[in-house]
Amino acid sequence: MLAERSARRGSFTLASGRQSSIYIDARLTTMSPDGLATIGPLALQHLAAAGLAPDAVGGLTLGADPVSYAIAYASALAGAPIRAFTVRKEAKAHGTGRLIEGPFRSGDKVVVVEDVITTGGSALRAIDAVRQAGATVIGVLTVVDREEGGREAILAAVSVPIVCLAKAADIMALVP
Repeated sequence: MLAERSARRGSFTLASGRQSSIYIDARLTTMSPDGLATIGPLALQHLAAAGLAPDAVGGLTLGADPVSYAIAYASALAGAPIRAFTVRKEAKAHGTGRLIEGPFRSGDKVVVVEDVITTGGSALRAIDAVRQAGATVIGVLTVVDREEGGREAILAAVSVPIVCLAKAADIMALVP
């Protein structure tokens, strides 16, 4: 699905500002019905295989949102609910002024979710936000690792397992 729907060759400027000859917009897969139905259970399997049992999953909006929600839904169907949350890019200027939305709780064991890791910047922002809110980050899950140093940047900042569902090289090997 990722190769067919989400991967392209060309000339692109990434969110990190880097130039790239490949682009993987995982949202084209993660926001589709069959993508959600696949990613939720697959992510649960990978988390269990890594020995991770989070109370909640979430990350920086927008890329992490559908992945987190798919995991939460699949976990409910499996009888072991994991809550999902969203980290805003900046705190709300009205209402409660929260940076983290959803049923997030201080003291949670959290897996930070990403759709695509390139530099690791989005995951690191989410890790900082959930730590400041009193949670413990026990791992990071990404749908795609672009294999461009993001994994290493995250590991340098926080020593937790990083679970990857697919690598860019494997996806791009299927793209003409």
